Amino acid sequence: MSLSSFFLVIGEHQEAAVSRAGWIYLLATHLGAALLFGFFLVAGTQAGSFDIAAFTVLRQLSTPLSSILFLLILIGFGSKAGLFPFHVWLPEAHPAAPSHVSALMSGVMVKTAIYGIIRFVSFLPPAPAWWGGLLIVLGLGGALFGITLAAAQKDLKRGLAYSTVENVGLIFLAMGLWLFSRSTLHPLAATLALFGGLLHIWNHALFKSLLFMGAGSLLHSTHTRNLNEMGGLLARMPHTGLLLIVGSMAVSALPPFNGLLGEWFIYRALLENGVRLSGLAAFFPLIALGLLTLVGALVLVVFTRLVGIALLGEPRGEKAAAAHEAGWRMVGSMAVLALLCLAGGVMPVWFLSPVSRVVGLIDPVLAASGVASALLPIWLGWLGLGLIVLLALIVVGSRWLQARGQTGAASTWGCGYALPTSRMSYSAEGFTELVNSSLLSDGLQPVVADGRSMHLFPEEARFSHQAPDLVLDRLFQPLFDRAAELCCYLRHLQSGLVHIYMFYIFITTLLLLVWVALR
Repeated sequence: MSLSSFFLVIGEHQEAAVSRAGWIYLLATHLGAALLFGFFLVAGTQAGSFDIAAFTVLRQLSTPLSSILFLLILIGFGSKAGLFPFHVWLPEAHPAAPSHVSALMSGVMVKTAIYGIIRFVSFLPPAPAWWGGLLIVLGLGGALFGITLAAAQKDLKRGLAYSTVENVGLIFLAMGLWLFSRSTLHPLAATLALFGGLLHIWNHALFKSLLFMGAGSLLHSTHTRNLNEMGGLLARMPHTGLLLIVGSMAVSALPPFNGLLGEWFIYRALLENGVRLSGLAAFFPLIALGLLTLVGALVLVVFTRLVGIALLGEPRGEKAAAAHEAGWRMVGSMAVLALLCLAGGVMPVWFLSPVSRVVGLIDPVLAASGVASALLPIWLGWLGLGLIVLLALIVVGSRWLQARGQTGAASTWGCGYALPTSRMSYSAEGFTELVNSSLLSDGLQPVVADGRSMHLFPEEARFSHQAPDLVLDRLFQPLFDRAAELCCYLRHLQSGLVHIYMFYIFITTLLLLVWVALR
């Protein structure tokens, strides 16, 4: 999976940024693979076989050893899923990869890693409470970190990549609540959390694929990923623009689309834990509930900015002014995903029924407890609400179409400016400047160089705005550079002489024979 997607990421390897992103992706995913090899070696040794069916005996392991295996699973698969702080390849790979590859990676590939975690944690003994607590901290931290950095990006696809970090954090938050609630004997909260996490896996696969395909459509028409060079695209690309608005509403958990359903279950799980626990322990779920609400508000800001800056207003450049609607195959593929997002919100029973069966496979204790049947009234409520909202949208849309044909065009009031230009409107950075300055610490603040000069005859000034990822720049990038320096010493072994390589084979074979003889 890592190798094949590496070649997809570096499709335009002639560009230095794409090549750098590809190598960061390869290093990050192979570090995760190394930890997974460690897990399988230890698990296979303990089980007496590398057949996964034999891993059921791992349930008899001691708590320290099972905790080591859990950490290997978490870091190994978490790095492939984009879990904070092992997410560093995501914001690098997505802008570099073609948009349909980004949709596949964000919508499908990161979910296979989440499946791996659920799959192999099920072989381990019952999870102690701190396993769930660790996932809650990493998930909630990743959601906050991802969405705040998404708000500071002017690169459309890079912003969507950080949004994926945020959504992966929500999924891990739900998984942590599931493990924590199960260990504290609270089956209702555990069921709600597991339902929420599994639903969000499916929902994110749909709306994030839609958003990346929409970003690819904008890139195809404008030849830029910079939001500040877009604008006015809804008038020039009405079908793509409408589908992007649908994806933005879905990722923002707005009805009648599917994003709200999974997050609602996660909210319910946090509330159940807060109500059930007592004393200081009840304080932490409520704090997490407030932080999750903050994440939801920031998501609204980020995708309001995407719609407002890219689709509304006037074109901010010649490329945006010359944009054209995408072809029917591009629009059609996005329309299918948009309809599925709508179906998940209007008919949630279609999603809940298969997910309930999966819950029974993952955790039979929860299925046997009967608490899942208590969720049935939720289906009917969401169905009625979805139908009402859909009917209201149809009525409002029909009225808008009727009024559009009767209203003449007129110039927009320019606030006293005779010749208003697009430079007078908000930039992508300016739209979220208040959020960044109010919520982010100094270490996470974007680096701004305004180019102001106090000289008597100032030179031409330029404004720059960069939003670096501190985890990558200060932790992983130095680690990768040091690893590259160490690997350079191995080049001396690659002499290019065939007889030297044959000598290596001979020595290796001899050592293996000695090892077999000693055994």
